[in-house]
Amino acid sequence: MFGALVDYWHYTGDDTYNQWTIEGMIHQIGDNWDYMPANQSKSLGNDDQGFWGMAAMSAAETGFPNPPDDKPGWLALAQAVFNTQYRRWDSSTCGGGLRWQIYSFNRGYDYKNTITAGCFFNIASRLTRYTGNSTYAEWADKTWDWMDTLGLINSEYHFYDGSDSKINCSAFDRTQWTYNAGIFLHGAATMWNIVSHKRRPRMHSQR
Repeated sequence: MFGALVDYWHYTGDDTYNQWTIEGMIHQIGDNWDYMPANQSKSLGNDDQGFWGMAAMSAAETGFPNPPDDKPGWLALAQAVFNTQYRRWDSSTCGGGLRWQIYSFNRGYDYKNTITAGCFFNIASRLTRYTGNSTYAEWADKTWDWMDTLGLINSEYHFYDGSDSKINCSAFDRTQWTYNAGIFLHGAATMWNIVSHKRRPRMHSQR
């Protein structure tokens, strides 16, 4: 929702909702300024945190008015989300990936799903373009390659929902949601924008 309000301001110039948007986006940053508020610990997923990070990234990219001086800026918030999530990359099962849920006591912790990887990929690609830091690009490439190698992206660029780490992702939920395709499309377009003048992009299916 808040990302949509940032876009609304950017495309229309109407600042009617800006203060509400700033207040809403700051309210959930949590004590560590990383969109992991204690009041959401019983239900917070990596994808939930990622949606906030993408909204902050949109605010940074569009020049949306920054929070008060005693709060972190939008870029810092997007980077904080990335910095917490790359540390959760889990190579113990399925060859890598991020779990859907952050905390082991939450239902869905064993699920590795496309929307979680997509949020991370999207933020990493956009941070690459915004900052020029190649570390973000490396993580974007790594995430795409993991999705492709595992088979959550097929040769026709269909994005399947996810798989269970308890079976080492040996079978998939093949449900297709448009937001999975959309979030990867945005990130892939961003990576293309970055690398098209230098080399052919690595985002391709190996099958």
